[in-house]
Amino acid sequence: QLQASGGGLVQAGGSLRLSCADSGRIVSYVGWFRQAPGKEREFVAAMSWRGDRRNYADSVKGRFTISRDNLNNTVYLQMNRLKPEDTAVYYCAAGTGYSSSHYHLAGAYNYWGLGTLVTVSS
Repeated sequence: QLQASGGGLVQAGGSLRLSCADSGRIVSYVGWFRQAPGKEREFVAAMSWRGDRRNYADSVKGRFTISRDNLNNTVYLQMNRLKPEDTAVYYCAAGTGYSSSHYHLAGAYNYWGLGTLVTVSS
């Protein structure tokens, strides 16, 4: 079971760090997706479990950073310089079986956590 946390209300320009704890299952990559009201779920960031591949959506490059703590089986999404358009429910996911060229696809993930709401006020 993936468990995401760390969402909340923040002013534009602020920062939040999301966490996603896993039970320690063996996966090849982990990722973050988000879904804004009335919109489809979209890719945010992903990384290989070894840490040698990181992919980001263009909209968050330079502002968001994905990282993981293998010892605690936790994945993080550090979000800086937040914008109102970053408002969404954020989901963490984990998967196996695909190369890094597929990390942006929701269908590449086998496991999903419940989302955590991030609200950025202007």
